[in-house]
Amino acid sequence: MDPQTALADFVRRHPRLMVLTGAGVSTESGIPDYRDANGDWKRPQPVTYQAFTGDETTRRRYWARSLLGWRTMAHARPGAAHVALARLEAAGRVELLLTQNVDGLHEAAGSRHVVDLHGRIDTVVCLACGTRSPRALLQQELVARNPAFAGLSAGAAPDGDADLEHADFSRFQVPPCSRCGGMLKPDVVFFGESVPRERVAQAMAALQRADALLVVGSSLMVFSGYRFALAAAEQHKPIAALNLGRTRADALLALKVELPIGPALAALPS
Repeated sequence: MDPQTALADFVRRHPRLMVLTGAGVSTESGIPDYRDANGDWKRPQPVTYQAFTGDETTRRRYWARSLLGWRTMAHARPGAAHVALARLEAAGRVELLLTQNVDGLHEAAGSRHVVDLHGRIDTVVCLACGTRSPRALLQQELVARNPAFAGLSAGAAPDGDADLEHADFSRFQVPPCSRCGGMLKPDVVFFGESVPRERVAQAMAALQRADALLVVGSSLMVFSGYRFALAAAEQHKPIAALNLGRTRADALLALKVELPIGPALAALPS
């Protein structure tokens, strides 16, 4: 059986799928991923929660790069993979779509049963008072306070980051919370930060109801996603992965398909 047929057969035999997606789903939308085909980092690891909250220079550097990188996120549109998964859900085939991505493209494509495991980059949260606000509004203030940075060019990096190096970040102005003056942070789970328990619980409950787990575009190298493959294996539920390269769960898989993700999902029958 060829890989495309095997993938279609897996979906057909398991009508209630829990789908776990990663960065490989959004690369076709112009958002870079973190890892290569071997699951290794392509670039330095992202900033940690501890560094972001504990060091002003790190925060200035983060927001300066984000000022430029936000353009990629703001203009990204769903690709073939997002559209195909929304179509599967509309056909009643998806129990839950659990995404490790923070770009909101699954919802933009029409998926409704979505858990954003790592949060959303289009929202900003105050760490002092908990107020949430649109990232687009903060972008306007970042540009107004830092016009010299706004005129720079930089290559796109994962999750709204940008490859801005060797700049003097010391004069970059980071706005405080407009309500209480507290520290603002993207409403995403940074490395070194825990995923909210309610998201994990919701996903685990959906996995219990599902017939199988389908992993799409993720190496599962981060434990926050890998834990669901471990749970599926403990529940004796089959796991399939559609991913270009190695995954941390390769030994647990009933099916591994290495095909371009968008076309492979688009070819699935409803």
